[in-house]
Amino acid sequence: MRLLSGQKQAMGTTDPLLFDIRQALQAATRIRLLSHVRPDGDAVGSLLGLGLALQNVGKDVQMILADGVPASLRHLPGSDQVRSGSQGDFDLTVTVDCSEPDRLGEALPPGAAVDINIDHHVTNTHFARLNLVQPQAVATAEILAASFDALGLTLTPAVAAALLNGIITDTIGFRTSNVSSAALRTAAHLVDCGADLPGLYQRALLTHSFNALHYWGAGLSKLQRADGLVWTTLTLADRKSADYPGRDDADLINLLSAIEGLDVAIVFIEQSERRVKVSWRARPGLDVAQLAVTFGGGGHKAAAGAEIEGNLQEVLEKVLTRTRSVLDRSG
Repeated sequence: MRLLSGQKQAMGTTDPLLFDIRQALQAATRIRLLSHVRPDGDAVGSLLGLGLALQNVGKDVQMILADGVPASLRHLPGSDQVRSGSQGDFDLTVTVDCSEPDRLGEALPPGAAVDINIDHHVTNTHFARLNLVQPQAVATAEILAASFDALGLTLTPAVAAALLNGIITDTIGFRTSNVSSAALRTAAHLVDCGADLPGLYQRALLTHSFNALHYWGAGLSKLQRADGLVWTTLTLADRKSADYPGRDDADLINLLSAIEGLDVAIVFIEQSERRVKVSWRARPGLDVAQLAVTFGGGGHKAAAGAEIEGNLQEVLEKVLTRTRSVLDRSG
């Protein structure tokens, strides 16, 4: 039975979608909480922030990432609870920072339905029963932080730290073109709730392992530039030589995006002999999200990615050709 408007106000929200999400969370006992493969700071921060907050109100929560928590984010409270797969039965399945079910990898069992989808990607496919999707938000963590009162959840210091980590990483330290005054106010509120902004910034953006920088070196040594494009490759052999444990680019793409006079930066990360992860970063005004969609990926206008079938050279040639066509059309 749905409550009348006055009853909704008494429960803390007049937004019908947030009200329905709150009702679903309150009715559930065991909750499965998931995010995407090769998780970044927003995926991990949103997962931990929401997961810990739900535990604080007595919910039995399993937080699941198919690839686990990257070493660079294991300092966040609750990261030791994250599993690579789910166990048991659940009343509710919730995804955060994930644009489509395929991006969940093996974290979502075959045939399992998603009840709640909370995300900020413009390419989100609205695949759940309830979809809280706000592309104007700088991070999924911003959406969560702004919704906690309406959802009946509390921003403890640990929860605030996880969510602020998501905002810091997805904005690369508040310097992406979509940073708004609302996002800055949300970040300030999280600091007021106990999050350590300088410490989180240092760990998220300034501290890198020796192995990650060794891995960067392999990519930087192969850097190429032509017609506003900058690109490089990271092979399986590069990863092995650097003893880098992840399947990502160790955030090399963010370094390349700062190159002067750049239109688009691309990193090609070999996943297997027939699979390549591609990451794009574009200057303001260009849209690489729709380009990524044509390859089965997605993301944001200025930052997108896709995992493409084919060997490294095949994928490189195909992606460079289509990216150049986007630049030609943009003038």
